[in-house]
Amino acid sequence: MNTLFLLPTNLLSFSSRYGRLTLENKNRVCATELPKHTIIFSESDFQIRLYNESTWMSARVSETSFEQACKTGFHRLYEYIHGANSDSSKIAFTAPVITSVPKSPPGDGYIVRMFVSSLFEGKPPLPNPELELTIEKWKPKCIATWKFSGYAKDDNISKEIEALVTSLSKHSVKIQDTSSYIIAQYNASFHNTTDRLNEVWIKVSLLGTRC
Repeated sequence: MNTLFLLPTNLLSFSSRYGRLTLENKNRVCATELPKHTIIFSESDFQIRLYNESTWMSARVSETSFEQACKTGFHRLYEYIHGANSDSSKIAFTAPVITSVPKSPPGDGYIVRMFVSSLFEGKPPLPNPELELTIEKWKPKCIATWKFSGYAKDDNISKEIEALVTSLSKHSVKIQDTSSYIIAQYNASFHNTTDRLNEVWIKVSLLGTRC
């Protein structure tokens, strides 16, 4: 079963400076807003980014499967941006959709989040109560990221998480939170498998940097 994602177009470029993901669909080019960040440290296989303060809409999901949790959580977020909010307004897509994956999954351990555009200045329309969504305020934080392609699924995310953990250990990067990890997904479910963009995110600290 493939997970449902936000973005309906093909990935072209990723600009951390301007917080935009540039996409192309046939002859149309558009930009999807990303949470702004600065690259603090970069290796061939991972980056450490300092993310600015940000706001996220989150859905806690009672599922035992990562893929089902993504689908269920995204459906509630999709309803929110398509008018199930206090303004009855449609809200622009952002990227990525991120899912917190507990190290030892309990029944309600997954949280699916969507970045809230900076245009709302931290005060987006409230979600309709039946969606059971929560607005989260994130302070600046340092995130180690590891890219991988294809679909993010139950049978491959553990391998990708472990690969980043191993790489961080080799470079003496301290992991700040081992209770859960994040899978960030940037593409629509129907996007070509070979050039999909996913990332593992882990909160870290690194001596000699702002992290």
